[in-house]
Amino acid sequence: MATVEPGSFLTLHYRLAGPQGDVINTFGGPPATLSLGAGELSPAVERRLVGLGEGARARFDIPAGEAFGERNPDMVQWLARKELDALGDPDERYAVGEVVQLPTPDGQGQFAAVVQAVRDDGALKLDFNHPLAGQPVTFEVHVIGVLE
Repeated sequence: MATVEPGSFLTLHYRLAGPQGDVINTFGGPPATLSLGAGELSPAVERRLVGLGEGARARFDIPAGEAFGERNPDMVQWLARKELDALGDPDERYAVGEVVQLPTPDGQGQFAAVVQAVRDDGALKLDFNHPLAGQPVTFEVHVIGVLE
């Protein structure tokens, strides 16, 4: 039976939840595939996978701030409407609580932020912290397959 090691390629079902409930849960659909160490999961979550074998099921309660770091107030910023328009659709309307996808500066990827406020001039107050930053996290996993 194969065991999860750093660098393993995995097929698994997993659930990440905070005090308000699930942030991601693959148990009701197709399993996820990922490569350990590629940054798809936080290092604290990945460490809990190492040593698990194929077929293993586990649940881990990760203390506040360990899984996704502490909340950083510097990662809450205002973005002017003209900057938003340059990044996407000028007719787009935004609502508090909505997740906005923005391109990385090099244009090669995207990152997400949660809208915290919308001003009359259309500027958005965006929170770039991970939704589970500073919170305790429950991580449940079912390791389906391991390729080393």
